[in-house]
Amino acid sequence: CIVGLPTWSARRRSWPPRTMRRCRGPRRTRCSLPPAPCGPRCPPRPGRPPRPPRRRPSPVPSRAAGAGGTGPPGGRGVCIREFRAAEQEAARRIFYDGIMERIPNTAFRGLRPHPRTQLLYALLAALCFAVTRSLLLTCLVPAGLLGLRYYYSRKVILAYLDCALHTDMADIEQYYMKPPGSCFWVAVLDGNVVGIVAARAHEEDNTVELLRMSVDSRFRGKGIAKALGRKVLEFAVVHNYSAVVLGTTAVKVAAHKLYESLGFRHMGASDHYVLPGMTLSLAERLFFQVRYHRYRLQLREE
Repeated sequence: CIVGLPTWSARRRSWPPRTMRRCRGPRRTRCSLPPAPCGPRCPPRPGRPPRPPRRRPSPVPSRAAGAGGTGPPGGRGVCIREFRAAEQEAARRIFYDGIMERIPNTAFRGLRPHPRTQLLYALLAALCFAVTRSLLLTCLVPAGLLGLRYYYSRKVILAYLDCALHTDMADIEQYYMKPPGSCFWVAVLDGNVVGIVAARAHEEDNTVELLRMSVDSRFRGKGIAKALGRKVLEFAVVHNYSAVVLGTTAVKVAAHKLYESLGFRHMGASDHYVLPGMTLSLAERLFFQVRYHRYRLQLREE
């Protein structure tokens, strides 16, 4: 090696130079100024009082329910009050729409609790295959049977609607508001009727029957139906009735859960219920079945 120059091993031991070595101590900021004292950024002008601190506005209370009305806990701004004569058409429309929704439910979902009817339809499909030996015709049999169920469900329910719209729903004021022990309520939201319910007393057993409960499909899930049901319960308690009863042919599970949440107890079901408007023909018995459920809420013992 050349005299005066460090060897390679010596250069490795001295690398990196001390000027390039990192500092293992804590990092220091470029500027370590002391924190600014708390206070206004700019001093107030002479002769001008300081601006008072802003106060957060208190929450505005919700709108009152109105005279004789109550607001449901689940829906804000909804008023439950007694029926007025000017709301006749709105109440009839909500009732009509609610019953028309039951046509597909009764025709298709209503087939589940009727195993005998399902067995009969299966035997008809097997008979069709035994006679025709055609898979295509056999596959068309269930579709045809469901189509017939929809046709007869629509026919019977329309007859029931025609009967209801020409009896109590034809003149709500005369049928529910004037007789003692009966009443009709509406749920009003933003000036529009969105739900209805009725109560009719049975003096022979000192009970009240809950009737005509329906809520506009656009406003469901807001607790309106439960508020309408509680209104009927309050009516029964105030007038010293012993129990509240109701009967329904609803297929939806949500309707039955609503009654149970209000405290009603399921008292049984019947497959031989005759819906108003039925003709009891052989075709109706074959393609239209409905199950009638009875509920009861005991308020006090006799």
